[in-house]
Order: sequence, then structure tokens, then C-alpha cells
Amino acid sequence: MSQLKLGLPKGSLEVATINLFEKAGWLIKPAARNYFPKIDDPELDCSICRPQEMSRYVESGMLDAGITGKDWTMENQSEIVVVSDLVYSKVSNRPTRWVVAVAGDSDIKTLEDLEGKKISTELVGVSERFFKDLGINVEIEFSWGATEAKVVAGLVDAVVEVTETENTIRAHGLRIIYELMESNTQFIANKEAWENPWKREKIENMCLLLQGALKADRIVGLKMNVAAEQLDEIVAMLPSVNAPTVAGLSDAEWFSVETVISKDIVRDLVPRLHKVGAEGIIEYALNKVI
Repeated sequence: MSQLKLGLPKGSLEVATINLFEKAGWLIKPAARNYFPKIDDPELDCSICRPQEMSRYVESGMLDAGITGKDWTMENQSEIVVVSDLVYSKVSNRPTRWVVAVAGDSDIKTLEDLEGKKISTELVGVSERFFKDLGINVEIEFSWGATEAKVVAGLVDAVVEVTETENTIRAHGLRIIYELMESNTQFIANKEAWENPWKREKIENMCLLLQGALKADRIVGLKMNVAAEQLDEIVAMLPSVNAPTVAGLSDAEWFSVETVISKDIVRDLVPRLHKVGAEGIIEYALNKVI
């Protein structure tokens, strides 16, 4: 039987990725100290890898496909196929940012002020190329962790660090002076695997369902009963992917109206719908939107 060798990210993205796969239709069962989780799909052979190394394994063919950050593929300068952007993280469904930060009371205000200074980061390659292109001479050292604290301790003058909420950066009293790049999770594939018809179709189908699960995470279904005299007014109030679904009920004077909307507007929309006469309003979660 044909199998696709799939890499899943270890660390901060691991739980979010497993949850996303479950919503898309695959049940993954990780085990403690086991880098080969079980998945309820005989066509998939899964491995857990650090995101920092994923693109190298995919490029070499050790894995046919994998999920990792755009930042680490750029860091490794890996020659792979970017199949799809999957914008999610350990905290939210939005991209992360790599920023240049200094101590809050530092005299450093601009990138040019970093001339001759020392910078700590895990993203060494991207940072070196960035400052070289700008013609700014800096000393960049690899950080094994606790990067923000190194500025506080006076070990370095600045850091290039990843952030989503900026909470950790602010907690250390740091100040962002530049946003280096935006990153997000990506589904990547080995070039030879992408040329294999069976593997390519498997990868494309997986991406379709994963994207559908991500879309569904941001919207909900809304269903209600509406009297005929309020139908036009209520339908006009409803945003929809295409148009609300309207179906007649056994009582000819009433209709069932159904739509999908962003989670962000439910709390404002539902009271307005109720106020103008909608009844039996039901909000329900969605698994996938394709």
C-alpha cells in the first residue's frame, strides 16, 4: 500500500496541529517520548520533528511533506514546494512576527544605531542576510533560549525574537524598533513527492480539508424562524458566504432562514435579529467549510 511520510511539528505548535487535524478528519494519538504517533489513516506514516529542522528533512526526501513555519524554511533556505499557507499558531489564528527589540531605556532607536552592536537570536541566517543587505555591521550570536533576558542582563544590545502577542517582550521591559518579517505555518512538500501523482493528490486533499477546518474555526452557523412579514428585513441583515438559505415551513406564514457568519459579529447581530422578530435562533459550530 502506498504511504505518505508526513512530518508534524514538535513543541509549541504540536497540540494546535493535532487539534487541527482532528477537526479536519484525522485522529492522531501521540505517545510520551515517541516520535512516531499513531494516526487513523493507513496511507499516512507520521513523524514528530522540530519545526526548525522540518524543511531540511522534506528537502532531502526523508519526509514527503510536513508542517512548519515559513520562517524556518527561509532560515534553512530549503528547496521545497510550498503547498499551502495554514495560518494558525499556539495562541491564535494569526501570523507571528519576528521583531528587533532593545531595552526600553536603550539609546538605540533605529536599525542604523545597531552598527557594531551584538544581537542574539535563534533565526541567525535570516538575521545575518537582513543586516548584510542593509549594509549594517552587527555581531549575531545564536540563542538557545531565554533570548529576551539576554538584553536585560546586558549580554547583548538587541534581540531578533518571534512574538505573537508581545506579552513576553513587554514583560522584559523591551522595546520593538523594527518588524523584520511576518511568518505563519505552512504545508510543504518534497519536490519529487510533489511530482508523484498519488502523493500529490493525497497532499492536496489533506490541504483542502485542513484549510476547510481553519475557515470553519472563524465562523459559525446561524439558523432561525422568521415570519413572512419580517423576511426581507432579516435577510437583508444577514451576511453570508453566498446568500442565506430560506426554506418554507409547514406554516405558510413562517420561514426557516440559515446562514454562516463570522464569530466576531454574532454577539451584535443576534440581539438585532431578535429585536426585529426572529425566533428560535440557533448558533452552531462548524467543522469544515470548503
